[in-house]
Amino acid sequence: MIRVLAAAALGLFMAGMAHSQDTTYKILDFKDLDGWERDDHAAALQVFQNTCTDLDEPDWASLCAVAQNITSAKSFFELFFRPVLIEDGNDALFTGYFEPELDGALAPDERFRFPLYSMPSEARENTVWLSRREIETTDAMHGRGLEIAWVDDPVELFFLQVQGSGRIRLPNGNHVRIGYAGANGHPYRSIGVELIRRGVYSPHQVSAQVIKNWVRRNPVDGLELLRHNPSYVFFRTVDRVSPEDGPLGAMNRSVTAMRSLAVDPAFTPLGAPIWLEKDGEDPLRRLMIAQDTGSAIKGAQRADIFFGTGDDAGRAAGRLKDPGRMLVLLPIQRAFALLPESEQ
Repeated sequence: MIRVLAAAALGLFMAGMAHSQDTTYKILDFKDLDGWERDDHAAALQVFQNTCTDLDEPDWASLCAVAQNITSAKSFFELFFRPVLIEDGNDALFTGYFEPELDGALAPDERFRFPLYSMPSEARENTVWLSRREIETTDAMHGRGLEIAWVDDPVELFFLQVQGSGRIRLPNGNHVRIGYAGANGHPYRSIGVELIRRGVYSPHQVSAQVIKNWVRRNPVDGLELLRHNPSYVFFRTVDRVSPEDGPLGAMNRSVTAMRSLAVDPAFTPLGAPIWLEKDGEDPLRRLMIAQDTGSAIKGAQRADIFFGTGDDAGRAAGRLKDPGRMLVLLPIQRAFALLPESEQ
């Protein structure tokens, strides 16, 4: 999955939501939400407050103002919102994402040999520029001062590009946060699918960790495998966000571990509270906030849970691929406006 944390328009709460013959809307009561009574609504309200000030439509702006001086978070959501089940005919799927953290340095040495590049002018000017192979094996990037940092692991660098943002942990303990700056315009090709095509693994065996282990066991063939994906991501430093806060999401605000969701804004308005009922091995019942998007997140019942920063978060996120359902909490009038006239 390529995650591009690009800013999204926030004025799409009605016109931008999908309205097709396959899309259905059903308003439920809060008593219909499994686990609603047991959640930490105050934690969700705090995350909602982080981005609701950016919602400039009158009903959202009014609710945001009320949210700043609320005494009971649970009552706030129950009084001003209604849970709406939006379905488009596709099965629900919930996955996870995280912010990678790599060991690196601001200057190269014997250990830190693999550069992260800022975006060259040629890549900005051309729809399609050099491939990953050409960027890594020619002198096109050398001597131009485009290096942001150097890391010690080309495999982790590859997956950092897949995620689109992350942190670099420097030898002195400080951190540099980096974000997505652009790409070379080539289509993304899955190296997991390529390993399956070669007969190395069957579909149920492939995961990010399995791919990483294979590349490390086969360093020469492994680098060639990575170059099977011609897409290449360039970065920028993110200075206005503390490295201790979460990375920026699509609303250009920090996302919060286990409270922020990446959604499809065609169905789910950015900034809206979401009641998540994720099933599977470790069921999750939690009020979350739609604060991010992703190129692989498409559909009314599709979402990506942000697990946090670092290896532990990455392992937890990588294991997640579960069914369930999610309901969008919409302002009352907005919720009923979605229903057919016969049901209003």
